[in-house]
Amino acid sequence: MTRRAVPVRAAGGRPTVRRLVPALLAVVLLAGCGVPVDDEPRLVQPPPGRFPTPAGTTTADPDGRVDEPFCFVRDDGLAVVTRRVDGLPGVDAHLQHLLAGPDQTERRRGLATALPGTVAVAGAALAGTVATVDVRQAGEETGRNDEVLAFGQIVCSLTQRPDVDSVAFRRDGEPLEVPRADGSVSALPLTAADYRPLLPR
Repeated sequence: MTRRAVPVRAAGGRPTVRRLVPALLAVVLLAGCGVPVDDEPRLVQPPPGRFPTPAGTTTADPDGRVDEPFCFVRDDGLAVVTRRVDGLPGVDAHLQHLLAGPDQTERRRGLATALPGTVAVAGAALAGTVATVDVRQAGEETGRNDEVLAFGQIVCSLTQRPDVDSVAFRRDGEPLEVPRADGSVSALPLTAADYRPLLPR
């Protein structure tokens, strides 16, 4: 038969002091673990250092200058360059800067453009994260190397922006099929991945 321990009680039926001490100590310790409540609001100091920059945003200098990205032609491929500007322009203004071609410094670095005489662009607009480029005239022989580079310049330049995920082309209000780096054509919105073989590895 198992014998059950019976609490030792002092005279009068009360527990001994020796058994009360651990219980009282546990109550005091538990009370000390609570979160203190202030009578008045207090200022909370932020941790030292800068807050992380959210993904997909443009990193700016302390003076507010940002990168304006461009894809120009080098040899038979594309090269990505950036210019420091006071603020990232709208999509249409960015496209006009691309159409103007590389500046003197960029030309000395061996950069060129395939756009003049290949693709005549009317303008661009942004809807959501898709930039739509209106083309007045494009080459009839799709797949020519200079035409692939020209459309690649536009797609790669605009998708470097934090607010653009893809670029669509249209002519006379209708989707325009444009060549990709693999020789196929598509009227769907394009990304830099469509011209990856032309980009530096």
